[in-house]
Amino acid sequence: MAFCEVSQDQSAGTPAAAGDFGFKVLTASDPEAKKTKLAAELANGRLAMMAIIGMFFQDGLTGSAWGDWANYTASPLRAFENELGVQAPVGFWDPAGFTADGSTENFARRRQTELKHGRISMLATMGYITPQITGKFPGYLSPSAGLKFADVPNGLAAISKVPAAGWGQILAYMAFCEVSQDQSAGTPAAAGDFGFKVLTASDPEAKKTKLAAELANGRLAMMAIIGMFFQDGLTGSAWGDWSNYTASPLRAFENELGVQAPVGFWDPAGFTADGSTENFARRRQTELKHGRISMLATMGYITPEITGKFPGYLSPSAGLKFADVPNGLAAISKVPAAGWGQILAYMAFCEVSQDQSAGTPAAAGDFGFKVLTASDPEDGLTGSAWGDWANYTASPLRAFENELGVQAPVGFWDPAGFTADGSTENFARRRQTELKHGRISMLATMGYITPEITGKFPGYLSPSAGLKFADVPNGLAAISKVPAAGWGQILAYMAFCEVSQDQSAGTPAAAGDFGFKVLTASDPEAKKTKLAAELANGRLAMMAIIGMFFQDGLTGSAWGDWANYTASPLRAFENELGVQAPVGFWDPAGFAADGSTENFARRRQTELKHGRISMLATMGYITPEITGKFPGYLSPSAGLKFADVPNGLAAISKVPAAGWGQILAYMAFCEVSQDQSAGTPAAAGDFGFKVLTASDPEAKKTKLAAELANGRLAMMAIIGMFFQDGLTGSAWGDWANYTASPLRAFENELGVQAPVGFWDPAGFTADGSTENFARRRQTELKHGRISMLATMGYITPEITGKFPGYLSPSAGLKFADVPNGLAAISKVPAAGWGQILAYMAFCEVSQDQSAGTPAAAGDFGFKVLTASDPEAKKTKLAAELANGRLAMMAIIGMFFQDGLTGSAWGDWANYTASPLRATDKM
Repeated sequence: MAFCEVSQDQSAGTPAAAGDFGFKVLTASDPEAKKTKLAAELANGRLAMMAIIGMFFQDGLTGSAWGDWANYTASPLRAFENELGVQAPVGFWDPAGFTADGSTENFARRRQTELKHGRISMLATMGYITPQITGKFPGYLSPSAGLKFADVPNGLAAISKVPAAGWGQILAYMAFCEVSQDQSAGTPAAAGDFGFKVLTASDPEAKKTKLAAELANGRLAMMAIIGMFFQDGLTGSAWGDWSNYTASPLRAFENELGVQAPVGFWDPAGFTADGSTENFARRRQTELKHGRISMLATMGYITPEITGKFPGYLSPSAGLKFADVPNGLAAISKVPAAGWGQILAYMAFCEVSQDQSAGTPAAAGDFGFKVLTASDPEDGLTGSAWGDWANYTASPLRAFENELGVQAPVGFWDPAGFTADGSTENFARRRQTELKHGRISMLATMGYITPEITGKFPGYLSPSAGLKFADVPNGLAAISKVPAAGWGQILAYMAFCEVSQDQSAGTPAAAGDFGFKVLTASDPEAKKTKLAAELANGRLAMMAIIGMFFQDGLTGSAWGDWANYTASPLRAFENELGVQAPVGFWDPAGFAADGSTENFARRRQTELKHGRISMLATMGYITPEITGKFPGYLSPSAGLKFADVPNGLAAISKVPAAGWGQILAYMAFCEVSQDQSAGTPAAAGDFGFKVLTASDPEAKKTKLAAELANGRLAMMAIIGMFFQDGLTGSAWGDWANYTASPLRAFENELGVQAPVGFWDPAGFTADGSTENFARRRQTELKHGRISMLATMGYITPEITGKFPGYLSPSAGLKFADVPNGLAAISKVPAAGWGQILAYMAFCEVSQDQSAGTPAAAGDFGFKVLTASDPEAKKTKLAAELANGRLAMMAIIGMFFQDGLTGSAWGDWANYTASPLRATDKM
């Protein structure tokens, strides 16, 4: 590559500057024939650049140069792949994700809308085209108004000729079309059939073809009419007219190679917007080189797949056969250092061996390789669209797309390419291994977690060795306590599991069924669901246990401990301003990972400036909305009042050039008027504006830390305001603008409270399904009630004390012996767990919870929250929801504190440095 670049004179006007390096491949004695060939080369090169990038992407993603749509069997998009409008070669295409929820109801509604829009667009497109081609009707359109057909301009300008009565007729006809039909689900009109029998046939297939054609034509018309509107609005002509753009710098290149009908000269990225022929020549030369390399690379992908590979050795000395070289990106692994040297040397030769200065053949891409030439001026490379979706039927990945463990939204996923060979035998063996590893990992993960939460068994694990259960450390350190006989037992059991089963292909054990009937069901679908859940849980456990091993090996603790990372470069900054509980020093992007105090100081300075600007900007948004604007004129000379300045981003439109100059000059002054070198006050963000200061160093530190925190909040706030302003045209956004949002279906439900309103950050209701909402609401109520009981179970014994006497006389267990919190679990006997589970099951099965029943809405007949006044009852039920939500948060917090500190409440004595303690003596 380097040789190709430096061996040619590529200055402006040389052949190499135009891509001609002397390889006379694309040449001919006839100038027109040569021009045709060079243009074909450009077009093919562009196609190849797109193709090779696509191949790289598919190869990296799937381990195969071709990828396969059939792998995505679980995609909700597949629910619609047999609908009208699905056409080769694209198939079902929904780039905006309208059908991502898989809702057939939503699809039917959108299809109906698409048909109407398509029909209107076809009529509108014909309304644009027909008068231009056939001319207009003779005579008067409106004799009373003296308006002739010839007086009506084409395109958008025709709107100006429509009288008020005409608009009334148009709107009335639209309303008639809507209300005169029953468009409910299942009716002909719901599918777009309004009784106008234009597209019909006695043959169902012929009718289907016609309806599909209507959809396709409607889609084309929607694109066409929008394009016509755009041209009409831009140029004042219904067709637009390229001749209007006489001064466009793009015209300098409209006769260059690569300009092809029907698009003409096309430069969407605006590379030629400056009209520089020198820059164009340089980019053209680069485009030709990239195109040629991409064409070679594309053929390098395709050819071995179609024709096979050469026989024999690619490198006898290295014992490397052509057949050993994988296709695609993986082939890179087989290139030796000497090979890379040859590749780079050849590239350098191509560059330096040609004079590519402006005007030379090489500057136009002619390197002297005479491949594309002919005596016939019309002869050239024509190419054809290649790649047929149906060609991917033989992908080895298809063999496994219906196996257990294939889950939406990913579908069948094999990033390591284990199944790339398509061997069902290998897949079965790996699946069996995956199941075993998953089960062991689930047991190991529970082995880490359970002793931490429930404590350990009392008594001796090994009386002969004097080893108590309490003596066994958690995590990897437990290995040290396993005697040789223990390892023997473990290995013997593992061997027994392996050899006691016939695991040959087709047997139950080959599919992971060793006769332990835990995950089973009489319903095949229910059993399949359970087995798929086992696989998913096993995969999660494999990830979890590896994480636990890593933390344990790194810190010596099964859970990790920040105090162990004493040498971490992050600790260099843990006492800096802005480090706040409970997070502590937080740098998720790793900016401080290098431990450089110099870089930290520079970033801190930048953070302070950004935070201050953001605080001012946020106040600039908020203040005018709350307090109103100043009276009088902002600029008397320009006649601009304060009241005339809109809030938010739109205010930018009112800033004159002199105002921008003042803003930039002040920013520059702030930067250059201060010595911001390391160690100076300005380097720490102190520019002498004594707003946040105090004689007490601790008070000053507190204020500066508050400034940092407020600046961070303001940076988030102002970005949110910009986003809302840009999205809705209002500095605050406006929920009323989102009238079509599916979230609005639930905004009057119980639990919607000011100031937040309906809040669903996880998007559970994004599909707008009332059925799903009802099911989740029922679950929320149950969880909230259990959490309220659990929270009271934590709090009450601490405040009121415990019952006197025995909880279980037979077991000699007193109420006073039961610890509070998670530790109480250790005192629940097996019979107690049975009672708990039986009661839970009773609550579920003793009620009819189907849609529409009282129990479906959480009413199980316990009339605690009720009232004769409907509003009072609604208030109580809303309060229950709110309290339940609070209790869910509270109990999780209590669990966390209990697991972290061994106390249901944590222990206030542990928080000796808390600023809250400053009030202890008051």
